[in-house]
Amino acid sequence: MRKLYFILIMALPLFSFGQELVTVNTQQTQELEGFKMYPNPAYGEEVYITTETNGSKQIKIFDVFGDVVLTERISTNTLNISRLVPGVYVLQVTEREKTMTRKLVVK
Repeated sequence: MRKLYFILIMALPLFSFGQELVTVNTQQTQELEGFKMYPNPAYGEEVYITTETNGSKQIKIFDVFGDVVLTERISTNTLNISRLVPGVYVLQVTEREKTMTRKLVVK
């Protein structure tokens, strides 16, 4: 009988450890309609970003470490990337509360 209590006491932390609350994000992510980014890979100093509405866009570019290296608001379809060194980046475009995230390669 003592062995049974000992086993139950030792197993109790194992059973309660996996009982963490897990939530699922059920909110639908709205993506930009007609999103295009070119050229990619980028060889020059500009990247062109177009959407269906072509409104004002908030741009954030992240490096491979997740640090923001460029933040800009553009009202045209031209983004100046001359400050970026060659490498791989993540480009995040937000327009009218809709967001797109794409990989950007700068050569």
